[in-house]
Amino acid sequence: MTRVDQGFLINKFKYNENSIIADFYTKQSGKTSGIIFGGTSKKIKGYLQIGNYFHLNLNSKNETRVSSIKAEIIKAYTPIYFNNQKKLYSIISAMSLIKNLTPENENNFDIFNLIQNFFNLLEKNNWLKNYINWELKLLKYLGYDLNLKNIVDKEIVNNKEVFYVKSSKQKKTVPNFLVNENIEKVEYFEILRGFTIVSSYMEKNIFTPNNLKVPIQRMEFENLLNK
Repeated sequence: MTRVDQGFLINKFKYNENSIIADFYTKQSGKTSGIIFGGTSKKIKGYLQIGNYFHLNLNSKNETRVSSIKAEIIKAYTPIYFNNQKKLYSIISAMSLIKNLTPENENNFDIFNLIQNFFNLLEKNNWLKNYINWELKLLKYLGYDLNLKNIVDKEIVNNKEVFYVKSSKQKKTVPNFLVNENIEKVEYFEILRGFTIVSSYMEKNIFTPNNLKVPIQRMEFENLLNK
């Protein structure tokens, strides 16, 4: 059985001396795994970078067998950012979330389009703010909508809007851009606070209840931003 598709490389690891196991998020089948024979060769491994976009030929004897994959590069997104550590880590972080949170062989055009749009946000001046909102959209498409607009309260402090979440124990300020994503100018400390809020939400409401760990790639990206 042969399938033709297109997809983004979201994960890879060495299978044997000559081959790798690769995970792609594809247009037609969602997250799909298979073996790329010869994937460790100099000719191929140079463009098998996490985040790159490929034309795929997937072959399997039946639905229970692991597919063999032939991957031809369509767009090499990731090498553009080899000299930008933060953006490079953001790509690896985003793809790790796709890998860990999406089901196998279940297509979702919203998520596929979200990955395509990811590389557009990296070109914007406020890309870090947009990255966090990108994560929130991903969670929404997966059924984990944080929906801060419906749970925050607002007050005016020094002629500025301040959003917060109040519990019996504390009153926690929420960065404005998490409530209104159209806000363009965001201070760096607010970006970091936004990462902390989203990280805490994912850990408490998604990863821990499903006996999963937050991807180390996501933690490394957040740690890099805090340096």
